[in-house]
Amino acid sequence: MALSDPGKGHPGKVGISAVRSQSRQVGNGKPKSPSMMKGAERLEHTLGRIAPHNLDAERGLLAACILDGGRETLNLCAENKLTPQAFFHPPHQILFECLIGMFNENIPVDEITLAETLQRRGHLQEIGGHPFINQLTDVIETTAHASYWLGIVREKFLLRRLIRTSTETIERCYQQQDAVEVFIEKVEQSIFDISQDRITDHALHVKIPIDQASLKIQQLIDRKASSYGIPTGFRDLDSLTFGFHPQEMVVLAARPSVGKTSLALNFIEAAIFPQNTEITPVRTLLFSLEMSADQLAMRLLCSRARVDIKRVRDGFCSKQQQSDLARAGSELKGKPLWIDDSGHLTIYELRGKARRLHSKEKLGLIVIDYLQLISGNDPKVQREQQIAEISRGVKALAKELNIPVIVLSQLNRDSEREGRDPRLSDLRESGSIEQDADVVLILHRPKVKKRTENDRNHDPQEAPSEVEKIQLIVAKQRNGPIGSVPLSFIRRYTRFENYVAESLPPD
Repeated sequence: MALSDPGKGHPGKVGISAVRSQSRQVGNGKPKSPSMMKGAERLEHTLGRIAPHNLDAERGLLAACILDGGRETLNLCAENKLTPQAFFHPPHQILFECLIGMFNENIPVDEITLAETLQRRGHLQEIGGHPFINQLTDVIETTAHASYWLGIVREKFLLRRLIRTSTETIERCYQQQDAVEVFIEKVEQSIFDISQDRITDHALHVKIPIDQASLKIQQLIDRKASSYGIPTGFRDLDSLTFGFHPQEMVVLAARPSVGKTSLALNFIEAAIFPQNTEITPVRTLLFSLEMSADQLAMRLLCSRARVDIKRVRDGFCSKQQQSDLARAGSELKGKPLWIDDSGHLTIYELRGKARRLHSKEKLGLIVIDYLQLISGNDPKVQREQQIAEISRGVKALAKELNIPVIVLSQLNRDSEREGRDPRLSDLRESGSIEQDADVVLILHRPKVKKRTENDRNHDPQEAPSEVEKIQLIVAKQRNGPIGSVPLSFIRRYTRFENYVAESLPPD
């Protein structure tokens, strides 16, 4: 059967009166229900032309559903999330809704049972009676092309949704009451939802993932592939986590002034300056709700150049240090790092910004500093519920963009009051952070025994605070072990290094 495409015809060839006549009449001329009229009429009145559709493909798909007894074709429709609204012609919507109902109730489908079900629901005469069903089944002789017709129906439906979303956006622009940022985020989410509907979720026979896993294992054995994600830059941490992986929500938590931001910047540096020259630098987006972009740039420069940030602030830098800073600046300017230092963001605004940049430059990593500074959408809602919504939004962002998202978080005071190491339950304000996170890293400064006067006199040159041992606790990891990793914090450079027992050499 040759499929024509009325939706591709020139709009001038069909008058508006004909469109309205078609949309207001069904079957034998009875007016359709208001719910069936709303979508089509809105498009007609707004655009003055017929919306994209293909009646032949719709008829072919419905006929296939009837001819195969409502088994294979309806299963295919369900797998592709096809709804009655995907059909343009109102009688086709009613008919498909009835077919889906019969499918869910395990009623065998043929011309007789379908007519009986439509009669029982009061829709038989509305669609045109028995002649309409009989004409439909005479359209095709085989169901072999059902998947092709299904593809056409879905494509036209997606185009109509895009048109409807666009026209509704224009209307809301004139009636807009929300903040512009929130409004834009809602529009972007609507477009993204349409895009996501193009992707069909379906179950795979175990043979397919087993074959893929076997191939991956063989590649690892042959050293042709790596199980690492984005390297963290710390050998002991990488041995536990194998880096940061797509769709992971990684929480980095600590009490204030322990070094969350410094460690996050180290993670970013490892991503944009890979040690393996064969690896492409990871495109990274940093949301800083606490520090300005200038402050972060200062930290990155001094940390990368290994120059004492205090000496820079005091204005006492040697020529060598100035040269090192210039070199570090030149290196950083050539790396794929974006910084957003907006001081007031909701999770919807944050996701919208990330989505826009991702559409232009495919991101590989997002870092958020920090979670408790993200604003709730509704100030009347309790803060714990707001944090839960924000946490879910961060996890959804990681899955949506298929990249790891590192989010910094505060710990409460319980571990300090009780004199113990911090744990998962110390995550501040909401247990949902613990539930949503794939990996939870906790920075902890162990208590140091008080030094006696004799100890201090023994080595007057010693500066115990210059290089500090910090514990990084892997408190949760869905796909790996937990444990503790020692790190060296070099205060003058505000950076972490792999742990070494030696003190820092003199400047």
